[in-house]
Amino acid sequence: MSQGENRPDHLPGSFFFDSRNVIQYLIGAAISIVIFVPVAFFSMRRAVYKTRELEKRAMNSERLAFVGTLAGGLAHEIKNPLSTFNINLQLLKEDMQSLSGENSKRALLKIQSLQKEVQRLEEILNDYLRFAKGQKLELENHDINEILDDVVDFVTPEIKEKKILILKSYDAHLPLCRVDSNLIKQAILNVIINAEQAMENGGELMIRTSGNKKYIQIDITDTGPGIPKDIIDKVFQVYFSTKKTGTGLGLPTTKRIIEEHKGTVSVHSEEGKGTNFSIKLPLDLTIY
Repeated sequence: MSQGENRPDHLPGSFFFDSRNVIQYLIGAAISIVIFVPVAFFSMRRAVYKTRELEKRAMNSERLAFVGTLAGGLAHEIKNPLSTFNINLQLLKEDMQSLSGENSKRALLKIQSLQKEVQRLEEILNDYLRFAKGQKLELENHDINEILDDVVDFVTPEIKEKKILILKSYDAHLPLCRVDSNLIKQAILNVIINAEQAMENGGELMIRTSGNKKYIQIDITDTGPGIPKDIIDKVFQVYFSTKKTGTGLGLPTTKRIIEEHKGTVSVHSEEGKGTNFSIKLPLDLTIY
């Protein structure tokens, strides 16, 4: 039988492989492996890295929550005897006022000085407790303009004494915003107090509201001396303050509250002209 007769002509072509097709197949498979294996390895490493990062964040969050609870309890323990001490100082002051003589006057001045220090310590503790306390947001629909008016009414007597004029420019057509009203009031109050302290010689405090379909914006602008460029990036850092009596917790607390509402707070300042704090609160309820 000849070589031609050894190879049947009627068997399917798939039964015999062309060596060129086999080589092409192997080359294609090799290229696929060369490409796929590094990509798969990189994806696995990335997934492992992300998992570890999430685990670290979860552990850090738990630790921070524990430290916050512990520190908050400690602050309460300090605050209680401090209040008792302050009450006794007041009683002692009243007794000393009924006495005469230089010694009594000197003692009275020392008592008043101690009272101021105790009040300062209480303010620091209150600020710290507000900052450290983690609490669930009690979200309800609120009129931001009404919230601002409540805060303005609260600060007006003290601000008038410092010869600061409050100006308001509200958008009357703002939609209701889903917020925790008490926390938002605290956040806004901290910004206004910061502006008030900046205007030692009086000035103007402008409060504006505006909005669109995505968010509501609150702008609080003062005519104080402005914030130097080299420290403006630090104003939201915990314990950073340029004021002698500042605790360095007011603005960080504001930032924390606004971010808990999935909003943003930013600052723009120009030395010699004033400072503007801009707060944006989202209207998209699905973020909650």
